[in-house]
Amino acid sequence: MQRKAYVPGLALLVALVSGCSAASGTDSSATDSKAGDTKAAPAPPGKYRTLPEPCRAVSKSVLKGMLPGAAALPEADAAKEYAGTADLTYDTDRRVGCRWKDETAEGVRRLTVDFERVVSYDPAVSDDDTAKALYGKKETAANLPAPQSSAPVPSGSATPSTSGSPAPGTPSATPSGSPAAAGTPSSPSPSTGTGGAGLQPRRLSGLGDAAFLNEVSSPLGSDAGTEAGRRTVSVVFRTSNAIVTIEYTAQSAASAAVPDSKELQEQAQALAGKLVEQFSE
Repeated sequence: MQRKAYVPGLALLVALVSGCSAASGTDSSATDSKAGDTKAAPAPPGKYRTLPEPCRAVSKSVLKGMLPGAAALPEADAAKEYAGTADLTYDTDRRVGCRWKDETAEGVRRLTVDFERVVSYDPAVSDDDTAKALYGKKETAANLPAPQSSAPVPSGSATPSTSGSPAPGTPSATPSGSPAAAGTPSSPSPSTGTGGAGLQPRRLSGLGDAAFLNEVSSPLGSDAGTEAGRRTVSVVFRTSNAIVTIEYTAQSAASAAVPDSKELQEQAQALAGKLVEQFSE
């Protein structure tokens, strides 16, 4: 029987070629696998992981100014009023609130604070962007006046009339203290308040990342015994992924005038300034 010739060099060459092919296929598969596994990095989390305790967030010195009737109460009753009442919540890391009520012969004052920590459930959207969108909805719902344009007047355009009557096509000015816009019959209209100019609902600067103030008032009704004057000032601000809402309401007794707008707005804004400092710590 004839035997086939065995060529050592040829066998070695075949083995080397087979090994290189196998190695080349392995590297290619690994490269393709790594390329297919590439994923976008998740959006960064928000700055805040917890929230302050709301009833302790407002200092006693601030409460004394906003709840004037408590000073005339017995010490134990005053302490109870200053302590406030916490809102019922099932997740204190997501939303908490506190409220206070102060009654005097002149009327009732109520103060509420609400802290919300916004969390995005979409890994591609950051907590801050989610909070920004939620804050934007609140601002839109407040129906604030549009920012005034500061564009320069084109050269050659007509100058305002100085004869005491408005130039043709110029809208007449709104009388001081009149509502900024008419509301629906079932709800009170935003009011510029008793202080006149500068107290209308507006955006605020220097308070967190964004802030606005809104005000709603209802005057004494035709039957003063059934409806008292009421004014509510709201300040809302956003800082990173936290949204803070303050509501300060003063309702006068039937024989009293509607509480002063300037006083309520100043106190609400002062409190907002104190709270934003706590979130900045």
